[in-house]
Amino acid sequence: MKYDFDTIVDRRNTNSLKWDVKENELPMWVADMDFKTAPCVIESLNNRVNHGVFGYSIVPDSWYDAYIKWWKERHNFEIEKQWLIFSTGVVPAISSIVRKLTTVAENVVIQSPVYNIFYNSIINNGRKVLESPLVYDEGKYSIDFEDLREKLSNPQTTLMILCNPHNPVGKIWDKETLIKIGKLCKENNVVVLSDEIHCDITIPNKTYIPFASVNEECKQNSVTCISPTKAFNLAGMQSSAVMIANKFLRDKVERGLNTDEVAEPNVFATTVATAAFNEGGPWLDALRKYISDNKDLVTDYIEKNIPKIKVVDAEATYLMWLDCKTITSDSEKLASFIRHETGLYLTAGDHYGKGGEGFLRMNVACSKEIVIEALDKLDKAIKLVYEKLDLGGDLL
Repeated sequence: MKYDFDTIVDRRNTNSLKWDVKENELPMWVADMDFKTAPCVIESLNNRVNHGVFGYSIVPDSWYDAYIKWWKERHNFEIEKQWLIFSTGVVPAISSIVRKLTTVAENVVIQSPVYNIFYNSIINNGRKVLESPLVYDEGKYSIDFEDLREKLSNPQTTLMILCNPHNPVGKIWDKETLIKIGKLCKENNVVVLSDEIHCDITIPNKTYIPFASVNEECKQNSVTCISPTKAFNLAGMQSSAVMIANKFLRDKVERGLNTDEVAEPNVFATTVATAAFNEGGPWLDALRKYISDNKDLVTDYIEKNIPKIKVVDAEATYLMWLDCKTITSDSEKLASFIRHETGLYLTAGDHYGKGGEGFLRMNVACSKEIVIEALDKLDKAIKLVYEKLDLGGDLL
């Protein structure tokens, strides 16, 4: 079956966070796709709406079965039903887990540049961010394990948030790396909270490795957040799961999620997840190919037309990480200039912490037509930057 990702869906005036912008602006910032979700999900919602009664909901067995089936077939990992807890979203779950598994003023390790909301979940709860910056070398990212060891060995460090696959750099961590992270965390009595929300948006013929799948040590010392919302564009449905094999950790987290009132589904939350995981595979595979083609389009265009920018090769997510350091290290100023001059709205890399300076993040989960429009705007903006330089002005 052929799926249509080329048709542009007008999202203006629909209360869309992403598209709440001026008429002349093109938003390619927040991690939110512009595609309609899978037809099977829309059909499941229509059926539920036609029922006409929208009272309190429970989590049905079909929801558990769908997660178990998907992870076994897609990711070669067998989840047991009792390991799964419903939550209203990965971000609410992370904040709740930080509160439950750590105490005020303790350290939470993150690997910057990384999803900016991690910082909020740590700081807003009175905990301390401890960054272990990734190593960036010749367009590729790796882990500085000596630095990570030092941060984990701090007596006040009790939790590490792992981003797997990593947002914004698009890195899929290999098995050996995950094992090494797990060993260091276990040795230092640090629990791993693995955010795996981007796991299903990988390039064709490439899959991610669940942290809990690599060995028993990692399985028993981790809490994993998973969801269909990124892959199927369902963020507004508030549906996710927390997966925990260790009963002691699971009981603590379940109490925390219930105390924070983020463990009960709205009337559509389990419906969309069940439909997506049971029937959405073919649609998702077509989507991954389309996004991969968009990434190739961006890479080729920038190499030919904007060589001052380097595209970081990414294996996952629909986000592109653009190295603009030869232009400026002030990505906030660069992003503001691009938006002001052309309307193209990208995210400044320094939003993602140490190591994000001089980068921009671009969301390419949209039609090719929009991607081409965005690239033309980016090209125009960078030319304007250098025109200012030629006239003796400041870089930005």
